[in-house]
Amino acid sequence: MTLPCGIRSYNYSQDTAIVRTKTQWVLLLGFLALFFALPFYLKSNYWLSIINLIGINLIAATGLNILTGYCGQLSIGHAGFMAVGAYTSAILTGTIGLPFPLALICSGLSAGVIGMFFGIPSLRVKGFYLAISTIAAQMIIIWVIEHWTNVTGGFNGMSVPYASIGGLVFKSEASQFYLIMVITVIVIFLAKNMARNKIGRAFVAIRDNDLAAQVMGINLFQYKLLAFFIGCFFAGIAGSLYAHWAVSINVEAFTFMKSVLFIGMIIIGGLGSTIGPIYGIIFISILDVVVTKLSPALQSAFPQLASGFTTGLAPMIFGLVVILFLIFQPRGLAHRWQLFKSAYRLWPFSY
Repeated sequence: MTLPCGIRSYNYSQDTAIVRTKTQWVLLLGFLALFFALPFYLKSNYWLSIINLIGINLIAATGLNILTGYCGQLSIGHAGFMAVGAYTSAILTGTIGLPFPLALICSGLSAGVIGMFFGIPSLRVKGFYLAISTIAAQMIIIWVIEHWTNVTGGFNGMSVPYASIGGLVFKSEASQFYLIMVITVIVIFLAKNMARNKIGRAFVAIRDNDLAAQVMGINLFQYKLLAFFIGCFFAGIAGSLYAHWAVSINVEAFTFMKSVLFIGMIIIGGLGSTIGPIYGIIFISILDVVVTKLSPALQSAFPQLASGFTTGLAPMIFGLVVILFLIFQPRGLAHRWQLFKSAYRLWPFSY
């Protein structure tokens, strides 16, 4: 966060702190208190389910932002790694009977290790060629899930038990809200801290100029694999939460289009900023709700339209929005927020 005029940091720990003034602490704690009180005054399960899905997608998008936004390694197979986490958690809790917290960690680790394997080509290829290798990862993971029927259920999918910690079972949308959002806040906090330390700075150096980073002594292979591990670890955590939230999973929930959607979310929100995925996820989710509500109305107002026209409206609008952002706001909503804060001197909200 930036500081108001007349206030400065007196040591390194103050300079690197995420929250740096009493006003910022009050605003942050006040926001968290209001946010976690949502289930008390938001009685509709429909909106709570949307918020829960936003939290799950935000964890996955934060991992992709670390991999692509900070380290510059383009990945278009993120939904595949999310599927690894979902099925790992489903198998460990539903088939083997392990407790949910242990399955959650194992889901992240399994997705992270598989991500490292598919990240090996990043030392020799980058850009479009690396994107192709991550698309291959998506295809291979989904193929294995579809054909390993005695373990994953194949095309029929799997039933997943509700998440539970001790004797507390997270069945309702309200209880799942607290589970998902606590983990989401932790993930955002870890991502924010990592972006400011040695690892984050090495990622940025590799993204900006990997040859110069190597000359400076940064081990490209080590840090690129680390970026793949961290990014896919978060995707695995998101996949595990999704499995226990939906209580039934199949490969249709982790399509290639969802991987593309994650890329669009971090582009719209702002690559290389911790708050960017938050803006991108919320914007796309609200847009999806509006389009979903609007489609039946359009079909009723214009009956001459083909029956499948309105159902394909959401992907068309999403593609149009991404194109417009790339043209008019290539640095995303996070950069627009920075300009807005600077214009109106909103220092308490500065990150």
